[in-house]
Amino acid sequence: MPNTPTEDVPGEPRTVMRRRAASAGRSSQEHVVETVGGAGTPSLDEVLDRAGGRTAGDLPLREAVDAVRDDRDRRS
Repeated sequence: MPNTPTEDVPGEPRTVMRRRAASAGRSSQEHVVETVGGAGTPSLDEVLDRAGGRTAGDLPLREAVDAVRDDRDRRS
């Protein structure tokens, strides 16, 4: 485990961090490492921003529904 000092975290955030770590049975350092380690996973807002920038397909809804139903029927 890398040494991740937490004593410089100010007041209330530090208290919340310690409480969350304790409730998960981890040290404050372990909690910080796990939290920061998740930074590579996009947040919901980041995913929605990316999705919002995409253009829709040109397949009419009726054709898409029929294709899904046909595929489902073939599998059953």
